[in-house]
Amino acid sequence: MKKKTLVLLLFSMGFSLMLFSQAPVKPGNWKNEDTVLINNLLKQSTENLSESPEKAISLAQQAKELSAKVGFYEGLAYANKNIGMGYYSQGKLVETLDYWNQSLEVFESLNDQIGVANLLNNISAVYTDQGAIEKGLGYALKSLEISERTGDKLRILSALNSVGSIYYNKSEGAIDDNKKENSEKALQYLLRALPLCEELGNNEALGIISENIGEIFFEKGNDKEAITYFNKSLKALGNTVNSSFALNGIGKLYLREGDVRQALIYHNRALEIAEKFSNKLHMVRSLQGIGNVYITQKDYSSALNYFSKASLIAEEIKAVPSQKELYQDMAIAYSKNGDYKKAFKYQSLFSNIKDTLYNIETDRKLGSIQFDFDMQKKQGEINLLTKDKDLADLKLKRQKFAKNTFMVGLVLVFMIALLIYRNYRIKVKTHRILDQQKNEIEGLLLNILPVAVAKELQTNGHAISRNYESVSVLFTDFKGFTAIADKMTPQDLVEELNICFMAFDEIIEKYQLEKIKTIGDSYMCAGGIPTTNTHHVDDMINASIEIRDFTKNYNQKRKEAGFEPWELRIGIHVGPVVAGVVGKKKYAYDIWGSTVNIASRMESNGMPGQINISSSVYQLIKDKYTCIHRGKIHAKNIGEIDMYFIETENGMNGKENLVDQFEMDDKLS
Repeated sequence: MKKKTLVLLLFSMGFSLMLFSQAPVKPGNWKNEDTVLINNLLKQSTENLSESPEKAISLAQQAKELSAKVGFYEGLAYANKNIGMGYYSQGKLVETLDYWNQSLEVFESLNDQIGVANLLNNISAVYTDQGAIEKGLGYALKSLEISERTGDKLRILSALNSVGSIYYNKSEGAIDDNKKENSEKALQYLLRALPLCEELGNNEALGIISENIGEIFFEKGNDKEAITYFNKSLKALGNTVNSSFALNGIGKLYLREGDVRQALIYHNRALEIAEKFSNKLHMVRSLQGIGNVYITQKDYSSALNYFSKASLIAEEIKAVPSQKELYQDMAIAYSKNGDYKKAFKYQSLFSNIKDTLYNIETDRKLGSIQFDFDMQKKQGEINLLTKDKDLADLKLKRQKFAKNTFMVGLVLVFMIALLIYRNYRIKVKTHRILDQQKNEIEGLLLNILPVAVAKELQTNGHAISRNYESVSVLFTDFKGFTAIADKMTPQDLVEELNICFMAFDEIIEKYQLEKIKTIGDSYMCAGGIPTTNTHHVDDMINASIEIRDFTKNYNQKRKEAGFEPWELRIGIHVGPVVAGVVGKKKYAYDIWGSTVNIASRMESNGMPGQINISSSVYQLIKDKYTCIHRGKIHAKNIGEIDMYFIETENGMNGKENLVDQFEMDDKLS
């Protein structure tokens, strides 16, 4: 079961607006009635955030325009914040980050530390959702530092949840001891936050943090504690948008216990809530959960249906980690479902997105270095400005600061180099596994299709049927096979056939002929397709002689062992055919035309131990082989046809003996 990202706590405006009218303000042209109107617009916006994000955004936009018009900066800051909240609830992270950065700039200009802490924490959630874990952690820790300094319990609570959630998400990419350490850190921060929720009576925070703690216990395998916290989360959140996380968590618990029915009920409830509030990220997680239920039931068609819906939404909102998981799930499901073409497609997409994630991870680490450097530089400048010392002391402190900054940067660069090298090793290992899986799928296609046709199918998604003017077609058949089969066990019968057909396969591969199919005891192959050549008739004759000689030697061993021989008839004809791929789930390469029918009649009108050819073949090989004309033989549904036996040093001597034997064999049959 894949690990799920924890929910980062984002508070709506309710508590913040209690301090709104008391905040310090910059001078402007606003009047008291203007602030009252703006406050009312923001209050209505806050009330609509959960039920109607679109309406909340519209009301906050009105508040923003009015605040900008009258120069009311506090109103402008909170309006931008609320617009971002609305977009965040819809899963539109790019728009969210834009408005929250605008809000942060205004709060910083007002020196509103509570507002700054709030926005830093919210921005942390966006970066974490985008997969920039290190950057998100930097913002969350800075928010926690400011919140603890100001003593604002609501912001402390929010920051504690964010830091705990991010440490848990960091544990997903860690290994061994680091993974366990990050998970324990996450639990410590979240358990510190839980009493604050109850003290403040904040059900939203209580529900989200309880769900996060439940998720950690789920990953630890402690189902008893997990269900306790999931239920606590549902009780606190009620039917709000974030309750979908707890519902999905309970669904996973039931699936792990094998209760498929209950698992589907909870995942579907989570999906209904996500759709009700138009939260696309929640929809992706719920759809993926339902798909995983069907995977365990081996209902791959239903699973693919839900994975496809989730993938489309994940692509729309650029949820790259979710896309990666879904592409991997879909590749496996299509492979299990027998659709190797689509399995190959999604394995390729999975491989490509792994490369993308590797590049994102590298950029993220470099961005983290710059963030740490900027924060240290800013703090250093503040310290220098607050010191009232002479110029020598100031110069000494600058030198010390520069040295420390350089050392910190050097250590960070060394650490990032180690991380990049580790990620490179992981990438190489992952690519090796993906290449192996890709080769297995391609091998399956090459086992059932010619190389040229398989490549065309992979490249274009379909293979074009083609006409061939000259193709040699060979049929073999064992005389009296039904009577022989009745005397053998099924296991012995299949084993004997397998020995013969495997030998035939090796022979035709030696002469670069194409196996078409086997039907019962009949074996069919062709020469001159799908790649045309001028020597396919000679190749077919040489292969037929080796097949006949193999069967003769094989029968000699059977006779010595006291078993009945398997008498093989071989027929060959050459002429035009149509060739192409048929089928949707199980591909098959086949040929059609009168040439195929005549080749079949060559076999059925032949004699055991002989290679029966048509006059078309005879005209092409008469200068290279000695052949015996049998005269015109009647072929069912075709009429009179000139037929020939190929005579070699191992064949029968004399035309008369061959014809007499054929007539006697025909009478006995």
